[in-house]
Amino acid sequence: MPYVTRDEKGYIVTVSDHQTALESEQLPYGHPEVQEFLLQNRPDDVHGALAQSDAAMSRIIEDLIDVLVKKNIINFTDLPLPAQKKLVSRQNLRRDLSALTNLVSDQDDIL
Repeated sequence: MPYVTRDEKGYIVTVSDHQTALESEQLPYGHPEVQEFLLQNRPDDVHGALAQSDAAMSRIIEDLIDVLVKKNIINFTDLPLPAQKKLVSRQNLRRDLSALTNLVSDQDDIL
């Protein structure tokens, strides 16, 4: 259960997993006031963290598929056609980005 700190009007101003000198009241995560606080004060942080996590997981899954294909555990053609197209598209984008990065860094060396 999280610990909460309230302001002088009784509104929750912080929620923490650990008790500190300020947080002394403990409420369940499902408590309406805790839910309201989390929804009003953290949606961008949570959505941002999820987006970053999704991007990282996407890369992990791509790498996992590459390993499974290289070890002949699965065939690339075993994947559904839409998945194959997305993977090839991402591989091409990464290859193009790598080529651009190399081009820029090569030009910097010349100057």
